Amino acid sequence: MSKVIQRNKRTVVPVIVVFALTMVMFWYFGDLSPLSLLITGLILFPVFGMLYLVVSYAGPKKSKLYGLENLAAKLPAVKKAKGHVQFKHKLIWTLLIVILYFVLTNIYIYGLNQSQTIDVFASFRAIFAGAQGSLMDLGIGPIVTASIVMQLFAGAKIFNLDLTNSDDKALYQGVQKILVIVMIFVEAIPQAFGYLVPDAALVTSMNTFAPGYGDFLSKAIIIIQLFFGSYLVFLMDEVVSKYGIGSGISLFIAAGVSQQLITGTFNWNPANPGPLSLINPPAGTIPHIFYVAIYGTASFMQGQGLGALFLGSPNPVIALIGTLIIFFLVAFFQSSKVELPISHERVRGARGKYPLQLLYASNIPVILATALLANVSMWTLLFWSSPVLSHIPLLGHNALLGSYLTSAQATASGVSYTTPTGGLAYYLFTPNGLTDWLMPMVSPAQYQTQVLFNHAAWEEGVHVIVFLGFMIVASTIFAKFWIETTNMGAASVAKQIMAQGMQIPGFRRDPKVLEKVLQKYIPVITIFSGAIVGLLAAGADLIGTVGQTSGTGLLLAVGIVIQTYEAIGREQIMEMHPIIRQFFAGA
Repeated sequence: MSKVIQRNKRTVVPVIVVFALTMVMFWYFGDLSPLSLLITGLILFPVFGMLYLVVSYAGPKKSKLYGLENLAAKLPAVKKAKGHVQFKHKLIWTLLIVILYFVLTNIYIYGLNQSQTIDVFASFRAIFAGAQGSLMDLGIGPIVTASIVMQLFAGAKIFNLDLTNSDDKALYQGVQKILVIVMIFVEAIPQAFGYLVPDAALVTSMNTFAPGYGDFLSKAIIIIQLFFGSYLVFLMDEVVSKYGIGSGISLFIAAGVSQQLITGTFNWNPANPGPLSLINPPAGTIPHIFYVAIYGTASFMQGQGLGALFLGSPNPVIALIGTLIIFFLVAFFQSSKVELPISHERVRGARGKYPLQLLYASNIPVILATALLANVSMWTLLFWSSPVLSHIPLLGHNALLGSYLTSAQATASGVSYTTPTGGLAYYLFTPNGLTDWLMPMVSPAQYQTQVLFNHAAWEEGVHVIVFLGFMIVASTIFAKFWIETTNMGAASVAKQIMAQGMQIPGFRRDPKVLEKVLQKYIPVITIFSGAIVGLLAAGADLIGTVGQTSGTGLLLAVGIVIQTYEAIGREQIMEMHPIIRQFFAGA
């Protein structure tokens, strides 16, 4: 039953004024037809409706977000299990969801022209766990973007929520669900009207139904399918979180990256169309090595053969070496812990250790940092080339934000249309291997057309430094926000330890005392974990990885597999010893 929420109804006037000004802006800059403008208004109306619910809240709670409480409660959600879910059932649910994910990545959007579609998120596919042109085209992008917005606002105390309070935490999660829906449309609509091209047959059939509006209706059909796929991913993540093992989002990322790593390492098919040859060897690194070792002549090896084997696209030996190095480094840091001695207050001699992982914030900060980069890439591209957004004052077609080649120029240069050539987007663009930064700095003339885009070698050096710095700083900031919003801070951990009847020997049994002890460790390892995952992800991107996965994707896949293995171990222990379940439930 919905709660009665107190509201200040006078706020409706300024909200209507802002809505009207927004519609005028779309009409003026977008050159929309009356029907298109009407549909745009219908799409924006729910957003401004939610804005009114927030600003009009006049209840006793401190946060204005309580104005959305009733709406959040009505959203479709997966109910939490009433009792304990057995380990075998958790394993079955997890496997079923992963299989469903792979099925959905192979169901392509109806009415989409695959040959003319431009993949805006091509460089971030490993992170977004999506597949171009499928129902999973957006992947987990809207979920991660919504999480970024919520964490930034919560960290800046704009929401005025106490996440240690159960009501505030429930509201936070509910509002995040609403924001996920908003972000699905925010990412789907610009793509559908710019880069996801509808098939001519669908446009023709829609024109028969509504003459003159076939293209518009075709794009609306694509947006509906994108919404269905993205929200299904959100519900699948909830199923894994409540009935499976680990996190659905993490599993989707690991599944996609693992597939790319295996094919990049062992694929025996030729890299380009045509028969196998020394100039068209197997795409996988290991088959490539064996093929060159068997058929490579001395003159070929002395020429371009050796360089292509170690540095050439798509899966050079240096990428395999970099992949293995990152794998072992992540495994080392993931297994490293700071262990605090603890004892039970009622059982004499019962002592143990409370482990604080060196990667305390896990991989979440680097996911959020990379998702932020993906959004910068998408929006700068839209502001540069979108028929509507490119006309917005200051932001539209602003070379300082990012400049891009036209389709014809990109085709002639042999580079992706989504590769930035200048501005902020260029300096934040993710390099992919040594040929994307080191070789152009060593031999600028050779890489001027496809990599440097008329930039000097020193500017490429600045690009690397800016990218590396951004990944480290952003991951560190998100690590701090993540710890505070997930009750992993010193105060929350102290309460959890006390609730289990545990304490640190030699210290008075008091939450404040325990918090002070934890305060010496948790903030430090939080900053360290955020910085190190950012450095590892950026370093993997700079070295290059097999399977054309990003460094962040590799880092995440390794960390997720290790964490899933540890989670399975905990689940088995709790299944064998139910009394231990109470400790993990409290933690």
